[in-house]
Amino acid sequence: MEFGIFTVGDVTVDPTTGRAPSEKERIKATLAIAQKAEEVGLDVFATGEHHNPPFTAPANPTVLLAHVAAQTERLVLSTSTTLITTNDPVRLAEDYAYLQHLSDGRMDLMLGRGNTGPVYPWFGKDIRDGLDLAIENYALLHRLWTEENVTWQGRFRTPLQGFTSTPRPLDGIPPFVWHGSIRSPEIAEQAAFYGDGFFHNNIFWPLSHTKQMVNLYRRRYQHHGHGKHDQAIVGLGGQVFMRANSQDAVREFRPYFDNAPVYGHGPSLEDFSRETPLTVGSPQQVIERYGAMADHVGNYQRQLFLIDHAGLPLKTVLEQLDILGGEVVPELRRIADARRPAHVPATAPRHADRLNTPVEV
Repeated sequence: MEFGIFTVGDVTVDPTTGRAPSEKERIKATLAIAQKAEEVGLDVFATGEHHNPPFTAPANPTVLLAHVAAQTERLVLSTSTTLITTNDPVRLAEDYAYLQHLSDGRMDLMLGRGNTGPVYPWFGKDIRDGLDLAIENYALLHRLWTEENVTWQGRFRTPLQGFTSTPRPLDGIPPFVWHGSIRSPEIAEQAAFYGDGFFHNNIFWPLSHTKQMVNLYRRRYQHHGHGKHDQAIVGLGGQVFMRANSQDAVREFRPYFDNAPVYGHGPSLEDFSRETPLTVGSPQQVIERYGAMADHVGNYQRQLFLIDHAGLPLKTVLEQLDILGGEVVPELRRIADARRPAHVPATAPRHADRLNTPVEV
């Protein structure tokens, strides 16, 4: 099983000091966090895509991920998410194939519609077309990666006549794609239809909803003939804050939670922790909670944690990574390996693993 972190790149005031980092500080901190993730033995670093304050997550994630690729050796680089609705599929095909070559294949990407409604008119799109854009744009992106001399016509962009995107995917193998969604059955169906991965970033949702969405994807994955339902490629989101003593963790994290831009001034920390995967406590509490996730959604391949948000200073984030890599992930790996049947993939498909595996078109 793969374990890693994702960042949304928020520039948030630290409620304990009243200071927010500059954009440059936040961007440089993101690189330090990615490097630390590899140092402590994590598998994946993923970055979101944002086009508005208070975020510094890159508008084009390939810029950051290419830089991280040059500073690391083993880390799988991904997105969380790439906007399939407002980006041109031609540009996505070329940019991510280029990143594939630069990173020697240690990358994949997650496609989604995002959670910022105004992004649609910023790029000349209508939010009411969100689902249709996601479906049509990915159909084109898939063809651009698997075919040359593509002739195509759709609703949302100019037609193509005999177009071949460059560079071609590394070794003729397109990047592995996750489809990220927290609420849309249509996206779970899209992932299943293509035999791609499904990522449910359930950081704001109860486990019952997560289970429902994942089970839908698994059933449809089997229906479309890609394998058994339990072989479908699933990823989950998560949030943790840890200290050796759970009371210390709660006391330290509470001001960050209470003032967070997204969920601050809403449900209490206790209510939010009970209803979502947010776990604030000791490493053992995190192990117990996330070690049991597969009891609800089945064996899955990727677990990503959000740990650098809500104004937490870089020093604290790096401490969290030490705990995650040193105490939590090794035990979660042991639990996952012990329960996973031999026929179920341990990780998402890696480029090297796919070299001798035919790519479905």
